[in-house]
Amino acid sequence: MKLAKTLLLALGLALAPAAAHAQDAPKQDTTTQAAAPASAAPAATAPDAQSAALPEVAPVPGVGMPVDKHIVLQDQYTPNGRKALWMHDYVLVPMMVGVSAIVLLLLMYVIVRFRRARNPVPSRTSHNTLIEVIWTLVPVLILIAIAVPSISLLAAQFKPAGKDALTIKATGNQWYWVYSYPDNGGFEVISNMLQDTPEPGKRTRTPADGPRLLAVDNRLVIPVGRQIRLLTTSNDVIHSFAVPAFWAKIDAVPGRINEISFTAEKEGVYFGQCSELCGARHGFMPIAVEVVSPERFAAWIKSKGGTMPGTPSQALATPAPEQPVDPTTGTDTPTPGTATPPVTSQGGQPNGNN
Repeated sequence: MKLAKTLLLALGLALAPAAAHAQDAPKQDTTTQAAAPASAAPAATAPDAQSAALPEVAPVPGVGMPVDKHIVLQDQYTPNGRKALWMHDYVLVPMMVGVSAIVLLLLMYVIVRFRRARNPVPSRTSHNTLIEVIWTLVPVLILIAIAVPSISLLAAQFKPAGKDALTIKATGNQWYWVYSYPDNGGFEVISNMLQDTPEPGKRTRTPADGPRLLAVDNRLVIPVGRQIRLLTTSNDVIHSFAVPAFWAKIDAVPGRINEISFTAEKEGVYFGQCSELCGARHGFMPIAVEVVSPERFAAWIKSKGGTMPGTPSQALATPAPEQPVDPTTGTDTPTPGTATPPVTSQGGQPNGNN
């Protein structure tokens, strides 16, 4: 009886906290999910009068986006991406198919050749030097054939960006991206996923924005043919910036800055997603990159209030105000602190006795 009371007491103590947590958990989860969109929505819906001057480019179906019922890699639009696609299609896949076919044929041969009906007395062979040399050398040669292009591709992927590269910083948040342009004045662009259902104060997705769950309100805009130095970090949890058509994927870690470089070779719109599990709305954190001409990129930078390198600032471009004219003498008022008095409106020097 004493043992039964003890077990009942222990069971009651174990279930009581669990029941309390089961009631409190949904409230906490709901608050957490509602907090992030609420904090991101004001920045995403902030009015930008100048952004209407440059309409977004409509994406091309099948370019830079997943295609229904396709199992192959996306077409690549960067030098590293084209090299990786070639390695996948002409090195890895043929080797995988060849090795699998050889193993299957050998297995079928062994099943037929060494079945019990044909070999009532099993062979006692324990060594075969030729076979042992073959099954040692062939895998080594296969690994060498894979390693040579692999090491070259890895070196190209992690090669530091050049001096003329455009630096862009992508900061991951739950659950949206913030893109800043330090080389163009340091302005920021906040990117949220567009909803299919109308919501007050928010723009609804249209076919010109992109596919469902991939379209965003503000895209990452980069110039075509110019190397991009992409810096990634995070304000909360680990995210991952990934655009398959660029062969670009790098983690965004809180308190750390990672770097990757790529060069887009064709204008258009390319889509990606956060590729690191980052919370309840991980699947609703898309990436949209718009590749434009250098001229259009410069115009877009200007429309966002940024500046292009080498462009004089607004303060330097503003002309100096003219000196006021003395109404009694018809001469310009001398500038305080100057050694030489200003020239009169008639072209002579003012008389000090006047």
